[in-house]
Amino acid sequence: MLQKKICLLGAFGVGKTSLVRRYVDTIFSDTYLTTVGVKIDKKVMAVGSEEVALIIWDIAGEDAVAAVRVSYLRGAAGYLLVVDGTRPETLETAASIQGRITAEIGAVPFLALLNKADLVDDWALPPERIQALEAEGWTFRRTSAKTGDSVEESFAELATLVTAKQQ
Repeated sequence: MLQKKICLLGAFGVGKTSLVRRYVDTIFSDTYLTTVGVKIDKKVMAVGSEEVALIIWDIAGEDAVAAVRVSYLRGAAGYLLVVDGTRPETLETAASIQGRITAEIGAVPFLALLNKADLVDDWALPPERIQALEAEGWTFRRTSAKTGDSVEESFAELATLVTAKQQ
């Protein structure tokens, strides 16, 4: 069985922990719990004919005071950059994180998750900024930890990307 380390990164309060709980435990809670450091979960899934154990690192959020510790990313096969669709500044935080990751560990497969799709009426992300990042090679997926929309599919897509890179 293959094992792949996957990291979840983004600003504070974007829904990283909620996405992991939805994916691993199929639950959602409105209670906000700040991640301190890193929380590690595991889920086994099939990618084609291969069984893959995703070792999921839910890394504490980033803000003006605390930056993501790049040391947590060593050995990562891929990562999910999580953005809160209702808070445009979280897109810029994700862009900053992505730039540092590329500089530190090189090009690693990733997806950008535009989370909180259940609140799309409150979204404030500038479409032209998303288009600019897509032109740079970013792949965006709209997710909702609350409803489960595109959560399983996003993890599966990243798992496919990281296993395909190995072959």
